[in-house]
Amino acid sequence: MSLKNKLVTKVSLSDLPDLLTIREVAGLLRVSSLTIKRWGKKGKLPAIRINSRGDRRYKKAVVLKLLGEITEGV
Repeated sequence: MSLKNKLVTKVSLSDLPDLLTIREVAGLLRVSSLTIKRWGKKGKLPAIRINSRGDRRYKKAVVLKLLGEITEGV
């Protein structure tokens, strides 16, 4: 498949929900999902565990801080 045929969608940071999935965070930070999990274990990117399966969610404000979009209020 050529690059011309790929659909490229830009995501506005303001359109994102307050809690992000591992995949969403990995896409924003351009790292793998495994890296996101490792950062969580090291405390660099704390996760919120939801439901009985323990799915991870990440606060948008913390992710934006990592991106350098915001500097305070987290």
